[in-house]
Amino acid sequence: MRTSGIQLFRVSAQLRNVVNGQWQTTHYTIKDRKSDPRWKDVDMAREHDVFDVVIVGGGPSGLSAAIRLRQLAEKAQKELRVAVVEKASVIGGHTLSGAVIETRALDELIPNWKELGAPIHQKVSSESIAILTESGRIPVPVFPGVPLANHGNYIVRLGKVVQWLGEQAEAAGVEVWPEIAASEVLYNEDGSVKGIATNDVGIAKDGSPKEGFARGMEFHAKCTIFAEGCRGHLSKQVLDKFDLRTHPMTYGIGLKELWEIDPAKHRPGYIEHTMGWPLNVDQYGGSFLYHIEDGGQPLVSVGFVVALDYANPHLNPYKEFQKYKTHPSISKQLEGGKRIGYGARALNEGGFQSVPKLHFPGGCLVGCSAGFLNVAKLKGTHSAMKSGIVAAEAIFDEIQKKEDVETIDPVEYDKNVRETYVVKELKATRNIRPSFNTSLGYIGGLIYSGLFYVFGRGVEPWTLSHGKKDNEKLVPAKESKEIEYPKPDGKLTFDLLTSVSLTGTNHTEDQPAHLTLKNDQVPLDVNLAVFGGPEARFCPAGVYEFVPSEADESKKRLQINAQNCIHCKTCDIKDPHQNINWVTPEGGGGPKYEGM
Repeated sequence: MRTSGIQLFRVSAQLRNVVNGQWQTTHYTIKDRKSDPRWKDVDMAREHDVFDVVIVGGGPSGLSAAIRLRQLAEKAQKELRVAVVEKASVIGGHTLSGAVIETRALDELIPNWKELGAPIHQKVSSESIAILTESGRIPVPVFPGVPLANHGNYIVRLGKVVQWLGEQAEAAGVEVWPEIAASEVLYNEDGSVKGIATNDVGIAKDGSPKEGFARGMEFHAKCTIFAEGCRGHLSKQVLDKFDLRTHPMTYGIGLKELWEIDPAKHRPGYIEHTMGWPLNVDQYGGSFLYHIEDGGQPLVSVGFVVALDYANPHLNPYKEFQKYKTHPSISKQLEGGKRIGYGARALNEGGFQSVPKLHFPGGCLVGCSAGFLNVAKLKGTHSAMKSGIVAAEAIFDEIQKKEDVETIDPVEYDKNVRETYVVKELKATRNIRPSFNTSLGYIGGLIYSGLFYVFGRGVEPWTLSHGKKDNEKLVPAKESKEIEYPKPDGKLTFDLLTSVSLTGTNHTEDQPAHLTLKNDQVPLDVNLAVFGGPEARFCPAGVYEFVPSEADESKKRLQINAQNCIHCKTCDIKDPHQNINWVTPEGGGGPKYEGM
């Protein structure tokens, strides 16, 4: 039996807090400014504004909530201030997904979306599912009832859809604030959520105030909706503060490339999903490949998902993705084409078991902040939008009933959304993902899915568990098989930094690293010593490197290249001792995805 690395190694209370005599982490969430003399005479007062509803995150769920709130206010002829704050420089700039979407939530929210020019045109016309071997391909039948059956759905560039939703929100009277990062949850004296504060700007890399330092702004609201997406850093805080989660979430990392391919090979409307090679039979994951025509361009969205509950610390999700593209059935579709985009993002895989309590005094969780991705269908956009709609309706009703109160608790949202297809779908597919966690791996998962979902629709009276948290499933490096990956050829497969250059990622360099360490020595004494430094492999952007120490070149130190960060949140999830805490950098930083 393999030993858990967490059980094997306990962090000593005496761990040192410095690396080469200097702090690695200078962020104020770790280094309190109250005890720092450099901040003694700095004015820390913040201005504030008051709204009825503040929404953190300008993605499908947040924008749907905002639009629905304004629709209800217009219908009732009521004044209602709604603000959306989004950390990306433009709405949709941090959005990354496959994506094949169902439009039922959009049909409900904006029935005339086609007439309004929504960038949703490419219907799925043909599809396939397969199990890959190293050189072969075993087809899996696709018919109604199979979770990944998609006939009639739409292939989209989700970033463009989100950008369009932002335009609809502004037209509806929503105050949309891009390039504004929500960095702090504010609380009333009674413990209820009061709103959020945006990030301070003008802090130097060493944690000191620069000449242009400016305090963030406070957004107060009767209700704050957290719509940050998977593993949002403020959502994580309210989940803990209000003890909302009873079962841990399990996650995956999705990596994606956008290719412009040879027109002769292009099959607009064709999609495929695979599982199997190059992953081992006991490793959950798989691929997607979607042909879409956009503005006359013959495009292919190709991606790879690796579940973050893997045990082997030598596994490298990015290199697994590159290796997958060398399969004969995949390479033949891409050869002769040009890669024009790259990105990665963590995604929720916990499903029904991991959905938390959704409301609390002063706010609620929607979309992927709530965990509404249906991993069996590889879809979450329609569920995210629907949850935003339902939340908006519950919040509006509560505000109408209690116009004079400062804070509301949208209790009805939790009950109402659980009666919609959002949670009903998750319940029906709840056992598919954990059924892949047996010794039979994806073979066992396929057998279980066929018996109990395709034919039984998830009516079995039991619910399988995901087990331990993802970070607790790593085993020590010495107990794990090393994995050799082929070198990139620069045509079909690429080195990591070349890929990161396609993301448009940029951060103000002279600011504290937003990848904070609770203890600066844990990466060396635990991660490197026991697990072989897995952060250098699970990060899809080259943020973490173990390099020779300046003080002693025979030793290593952790170098954090925060400017490379593409905000995927994988490190916040998979770090063995949860020592890495992702916090927001200055607004506008991060990737600049264009229609990803």
